[in-house]
Amino acid sequence: MFLWLVLFAVAAFAILSFYLYFNQKNMVFFPIKDLAVTPRDAAMDYENVTVLTGDSVKIHAWYVPGDSSSAKVFLFCHGNAGNISHRLETIEFLRQLRCAVMIFDYRGFGRSGGDPSEEGVYADARACYDWLVNGKGITPDDIVIFGRSLGGAVAVDLATRVPCGGLVVESSFTSAADMARRIFPFLPTSMLLRYKFNTIEKIGAVSCPILITHSPEDDIVPYSMGEELFEKAGGSKRFVRLSGGHNDREYLAQSDYRAAFIELLGQM
Repeated sequence: MFLWLVLFAVAAFAILSFYLYFNQKNMVFFPIKDLAVTPRDAAMDYENVTVLTGDSVKIHAWYVPGDSSSAKVFLFCHGNAGNISHRLETIEFLRQLRCAVMIFDYRGFGRSGGDPSEEGVYADARACYDWLVNGKGITPDDIVIFGRSLGGAVAVDLATRVPCGGLVVESSFTSAADMARRIFPFLPTSMLLRYKFNTIEKIGAVSCPILITHSPEDDIVPYSMGEELFEKAGGSKRFVRLSGGHNDREYLAQSDYRAAFIELLGQM
């Protein structure tokens, strides 16, 4: 009986390891193709944009113009599920700050072509940044790179490669390895992972002002990871404690949240 239990445990371990190794893409990315709404449904003008990446993938994005009194633009990198049409609340919030917003879908999401990968989503963000600078003539110092959840890893990576005026990292994690250890503590995840998203090792290289936000009530990404990112970040930085779960947006009405964005824009 003992031998059978050991064999069962070994088999279960092997199956779970096999599943984790070969099914990682489907565990990291949850794209939705159909767009539910557009900014026009929220009475916002916008421009449909198609950006070609360095590896020739067509990326779909929206450019929502800001108030003529402000030259600031947010480049928004969303999370690992859905598509740009599920982020209208955030676009509206940023527009209330009189700023323009460019929000894009990673490859494989929404109307973007290709299939998602770690290097691919980094390339998608870089292509959209280049479009803002070269296509729209936006000064790099007027660009705020804003990433939420998985998008935080994308935003930090981009901010280490290009000049920008500010960086916002919201409800994000330290690394894919840290998240994997939390979800599968009994598996040798360091040997099985094909994704890194090693934000904790990159954020110290960011030189622009940084705003990091996270909620203690986050039910997906531990609050402690937001604190670790803040600790590792250098230079001018601020941390704002949010309310609500990972996918709640009640914090958009928090006065200190809005004030932190205004402060960040004032530092640019």
